[in-house]
Amino acid sequence: MSATEQDPPVSDLVGVGFGPSNVGLAIALAERRGRGEAAPTGVFLERQAAFGWHRGMLLDDATMQVSFLKDLVTQRNPASDFSFLSYLHHVGRLNDFINHKTLFPLRQEFHDYLSWCADRVSDQVRYGHEVVEVLPVRTGERITHLDVVTQDTAGRRTVLRTRNVVFGPGLRPRMPEGVEQSARVWHNEHLLTNLAHLPPKAAPHSFVVVGAGQSAAEVVEHLHERFPAAHVHSVFTRYGYSPSDDSPFANRIFDPEAVDAFHTAPEEVKRTLLGYHRNTNYSVVDPDLIDALYRRHYAEKVHGTQRLHLHNTSRVAGLTESPDGVAVVLEDLVTGKQTPVAAGYVVFATGYHPADPRPLLGSVADLLHTTPDGLPAVERDYRMATRDELTCGLYLQGGTEHTHGVSSSLLSNVAVRSAEIIDSIQARTPVPA
Repeated sequence: MSATEQDPPVSDLVGVGFGPSNVGLAIALAERRGRGEAAPTGVFLERQAAFGWHRGMLLDDATMQVSFLKDLVTQRNPASDFSFLSYLHHVGRLNDFINHKTLFPLRQEFHDYLSWCADRVSDQVRYGHEVVEVLPVRTGERITHLDVVTQDTAGRRTVLRTRNVVFGPGLRPRMPEGVEQSARVWHNEHLLTNLAHLPPKAAPHSFVVVGAGQSAAEVVEHLHERFPAAHVHSVFTRYGYSPSDDSPFANRIFDPEAVDAFHTAPEEVKRTLLGYHRNTNYSVVDPDLIDALYRRHYAEKVHGTQRLHLHNTSRVAGLTESPDGVAVVLEDLVTGKQTPVAAGYVVFATGYHPADPRPLLGSVADLLHTTPDGLPAVERDYRMATRDELTCGLYLQGGTEHTHGVSSSLLSNVAVRSAEIIDSIQARTPVPA
């Protein structure tokens, strides 16, 4: 496609997705405009009908694993009225929270905070609009603009022309190879949603939960409490749940300054650092939750009423679903012994992977540089590295762990990253004559 005199208006950016990362970006834009500063123009597109963040895991007692100070604004602008503390003041719980003496709010409460922020910048987002493709617009031999094609819930298509696209694609559930989600086989992302749809008079007799991380442990605890007559089988390949490292020095891996060091490090050093610090975030569990599950498991042994079953050094070797339940075969990795377990439902808490925006880009994806592992090469300003033919900016909020470190998929650097992306876009935006 070539630019003509009848072209539609051009915005500075279009944001794809409106999760916490792009909400943070929208707030940063709003705050700059509120101070009378120049800020890029644009709009955000979200396929959901309203803001939502991991709704299926908003368990009653689940808390955040990150300090409330790492909200959407504080590390960028401590005086912002979009902070978590401002939210608490707005809803009349500030003193109660202070008396609670914790850095880690309930996950439901933090979701409410994020929704409060999203509502306040709702003029920048179009909900119910799914981006279906991104098309190049050429001026001569250069791609100077991008047409973002979106489809609403009624099937109507809209084209938005822009100089930059900021992808906030979020995470997608990871299921074991060959396993598909169904009415009885779930990923933990949909836990509460699926439990709400269970027949009210048909309490499950047994669950199998697969995974060794925080989500898996939370699911085990929740199911064990919610269904007092059900057996809950926890299956993981480790010998036991491993504690997360939340110590002050280890947490430096999430600091904004750590992104600079990680991005400039040689590839072998990047891999080493990721390996060293995986226990800050991956397949690890809060120590208090580990202790609680162990006490529960031990107490049941004492009382002779075992409902919580821990299958360590084990894997799921077979799943056969029927209208009445799921026949699960567990295999002990040490002995090779196989044990059948009859379950009503199987929950895989097997993590997530970042959504890849490249399928949306069509022929534009051919202009992206990649790493030796086939992942997008990403500059320090979160812009995907491209051939000179493409003068537009393609930015990633998430999916940059291989270039920017562990914090890329977490809340830790949302506030600072938002400012860096805006500064990059402004530096690359032509100044009107």
